[in-house]
Amino acid sequence: MEANSSSSFKIILGSASVARRKILAEMGYEFTVMTADIDEKCIRKEKPEELVLVLAQAKADAIISKLQTINNQEMDAEPTIVIAADTVVVYEGVIREKPSSKEEARQFLKDYSGGHAATVGSVHVTNLKTGFSKGEWDRVEIYFHEIPDEIIEKLIEEGTVLKVAGGLIIEHPLILPFVKEVVGTTDSVMGLPKDLTRRLLKEAI
Repeated sequence: MEANSSSSFKIILGSASVARRKILAEMGYEFTVMTADIDEKCIRKEKPEELVLVLAQAKADAIISKLQTINNQEMDAEPTIVIAADTVVVYEGVIREKPSSKEEARQFLKDYSGGHAATVGSVHVTNLKTGFSKGEWDRVEIYFHEIPDEIIEKLIEEGTVLKVAGGLIIEHPLILPFVKEVVGTTDSVMGLPKDLTRRLLKEAI
C-alpha cells in the first residue's frame, strides 16, 4: 500500500508524542492526532511485551469510545483507522517508565553508562469500519559507551530525559556520541517502529 492510496481512509494517531507524529509524517501518511487519557499506572503486566500490547490496546479503546461519543454518523461515512502505540524501557529485566524525579533520571543514566538497555514498543491498529484490530511488539537493544557525569548533568538540566520512558534518548545530540550500538531501528526506540506500523496498516486496509 502506497502512502497516498490511503487517502480514502482517515488515520488517527492516538498519541501526544511529538516523535511518533514526526515518524508517521515521515512515512508519508496524513493523519489527525487524538490523545487517549488513560491511567497507565493502573495497568500492570510482568512481561514488558505484554504490558506494551495491553497499554496500546487500552489507548486505542479509549480513542474509539471518544470517537463514538463525538458522532456516530460521521464515523460511518469515512473508513477510519486508529493507530496507538506504547514504549517501555527494560533494564536488567526491570520495566522502566518516565523518571519520577531528577534523582531517578540521574540514576537511570548512570546505569546505562558503559552498559545496555532495551526498548520494547508496540503498535496497535484498528479499522473501525471492518473491526480489524491487531497489535504487535518490537524490541531493540541499545549499548552505551561510558557517559561522562557532566553530560548526564547537562541532560538533566535540559530536561527532555525527564519526559521519556526510562529517561532514555538515543537521538539527542548530547547522548548520540555515547551510543555504541543499536540492534534494531531508531524509529522503534523513538516510539513508532515504521516497518511494523506499515505492515499492520496493510493488513488493516
